Parts: sequence; C-alpha cells; structure tokens
Amino acid sequence: QLQASGGGLVQAGGSLRLSCAASGLTFSSYAMGWFRQGPGKEREFVAIISWSGGSTSYANSVRDRVTISRDNAKNTVYLQLNSLKPEDTAVYYCAASKYRGTVYRRHGDFDSWGQGTQVTVSS
Repeated sequence: QLQASGGGLVQAGGSLRLSCAASGLTFSSYAMGWFRQGPGKEREFVAIISWSGGSTSYANSVRDRVTISRDNAKNTVYLQLNSLKPEDTAVYYCAASKYRGTVYRRHGDFDSWGQGTQVTVSS
C-alpha cells in the first residue's frame, strides 16, 4: 500500500514536498516513481528513483525543478517540487516499479499505486 501526502495550494514560484509512505511491500527492492495527471490530461511520468537511490531520472518538463529521493529505512519516497508553475497543477501519484532500475517508466511498468495527492498552483 502506498500513501501519498504533502499536496496543497501554492502560488506560482513556490515549493512543495510530497511524501509517499509504503507498507506491505519490500520497499527497498524496487524503483519508485511519481506520475501526475492534470485536468483533462493523461497520466504522465514525472520522476523515478532506483531501488538504492543511486540513480534518478526525470521528465524533461520538470527536470530542473524537481528532485526525487528515498529513505529506505523509513519506506518513504519524496518529491521536492520547486519553482512551481500553474501547469504543474495535477494529482500526483507515487508508484512502485516492477523493477529495480530507472529504465522502465511506462505506466504498465508499475504495479502498486498510491491514491494521489492534489497539487494546485495559482498564478
């Protein structure tokens, strides 16, 4: 089970830190990812971190503004969002990959999903 939190309403240029706590799975064995789904849009990949935290990868649209990290001792993955823009408004989902590395980033490569946390950026 994955429980995402940390979303909220923020002004453009602001920051948020999302958290995703995992239970019932061997958290440290798998890569973890974040996806988002904006209003009227399809769910899209945001970031992924390998099982050890040694490798990360980001979508081009957020690359310079987002940092993914994980704490395997706490079974938690984080997503730091900086310099937020109105177009970042979306429900953000964390997900557990079927794999250990960061190569596989499609929706179908993840088999456990959190419930999502809403991020709203006002202009």
